[in-house]
Amino acid sequence: MHAHVVARRIEGLAHEIDLGGNREIVVDEPAEDGGTDTGPRPSQLLASSLAGCTAITVELYAQRKGWDVDGLEVAVDMSSAGGPDPHASPTHFTVEVTLPAGLDDEQRRKLMVIAGKCPAHKLLEHGAEITAAEKARD
Repeated sequence: MHAHVVARRIEGLAHEIDLGGNREIVVDEPAEDGGTDTGPRPSQLLASSLAGCTAITVELYAQRKGWDVDGLEVAVDMSSAGGPDPHASPTHFTVEVTLPAGLDDEQRRKLMVIAGKCPAHKLLEHGAEITAAEKARD
């Protein structure tokens, strides 16, 4: 898995994220936190990545098996334990997968196992090493 994205300030706290391939998204904070609410918070994107990755992983597996998962829904709730610095506290993700009614018990069991195997789930579960470095402006 590889991704390269670049964040560039638009104004205030709003930043455009260049995803490559002519795709961009804007991240911001709500007005009550000093932003202009022009895009999701970065934490919402993190939770969205887990939800989207889980849904795609389940969908791909179901397609290979010929199972209909129309109506699949994945909801993610992300919360920190609090403390003096909530951003440095342990974070808990709750993933709720809603499968369609037409699946049998074995299909449901297998799809829930597969849901836990998405790359974003594994990355968050096992942690990541982060290296920060300053880059000189050209």
